[in-house]
Amino acid sequence: RLRDRQARVRIDNRIRRLSLGNPGDVRPVGVGISEIRVNYGPGYRVYYVQRGETLIVLLAGGDKDSQERDIRRALELARGL
Repeated sequence: RLRDRQARVRIDNRIRRLSLGNPGDVRPVGVGISEIRVNYGPGYRVYYVQRGETLIVLLAGGDKDSQERDIRRALELARGL
């Protein structure tokens, strides 16, 4: 659980914007998975996949330091969808 309240608010806002069709700072990271980049603190990342009109958010999350591991985890989870 993320203890930084401001970081939680910023991440929640980004997910809400994504659900409204405004992804903001996003980049593809492989096999249909995209990374929401939250420019705050250590550089939080949230990974999601879109299947048709359905968004599946938070396959994994972390910060810049755990990025490679988080992407691998998101890829594993996406394979199970």
